[in-house]
Amino acid sequence: MRFMEIKGKAAVVTGSSRGVGRATALAFAKEGCSVAVNYSRSKEEAEETAQQVHAMGVEVICLQGDVSEDQACRELMSTAADAFGRLDILVNNAGVTQFIAHEDLDKVRKKHWDQILGINVVGPFQCARAAQFFIQQSGGGEIVNVTSIAGITGRGSSIPYSASKAALLVMTKSLARVMGPDIRVNSVAPGFIDGHWLRKGLGSDYEKFKEMREGQSALGKICGPEDVADAILSIIAGSDLVTGQTIVCDGRSLVGV
Repeated sequence: MRFMEIKGKAAVVTGSSRGVGRATALAFAKEGCSVAVNYSRSKEEAEETAQQVHAMGVEVICLQGDVSEDQACRELMSTAADAFGRLDILVNNAGVTQFIAHEDLDKVRKKHWDQILGINVVGPFQCARAAQFFIQQSGGGEIVNVTSIAGITGRGSSIPYSASKAALLVMTKSLARVMGPDIRVNSVAPGFIDGHWLRKGLGSDYEKFKEMREGQSALGKICGPEDVADAILSIIAGSDLVTGQTIVCDGRSLVGV
């Protein structure tokens, strides 16, 4: 059993313009790991992330790319590997949702399924497939998928979102099976995350939901992006005997949910 030394390694973090992706990129940089910051539309925020990473004294590149497009995923991984001379870590963080009440079945359209599954499920698959060769060339490494407890409980911002995260949980196991022993594949399932995404989606109901989730937490608090980044880092820097697993990061037990 060995533990991965992150210093001197190189990582791609998808969807790292803000939130969990940004926090993860900064956590890696703090440990001496070069980072490829990826974004789809939020160029200014991604460049801000890259500037913060650069200030920590590691190499960084900022790359646009929609993970639902296979060619974009392939270009993202090859460009990162060329820039850093290696690729050791992939964090599939890019994600999307639609805030649709679960009981409002008629409001869900095919376009919602296509967008959510395309980014939340097909995207991580395509990124993992594109990264596999480069990670193997570097001597092996890690892939971490950012899923959600919505994929476990069946609750969340919408039914398509919950279904997409459940699919990602299962795909984590499948990829771990086929990519071992060179690559470990695990996932992190956060709960309610205090940040831009939920503030925007929940609007005026945000504080009410936040207080409710804090009240349900055994630890009396909800996730921040840095908490999820720490969970991701703990998987990567932890035992190499852990693969195909999901670490729940929500401050409470899911028993009975």
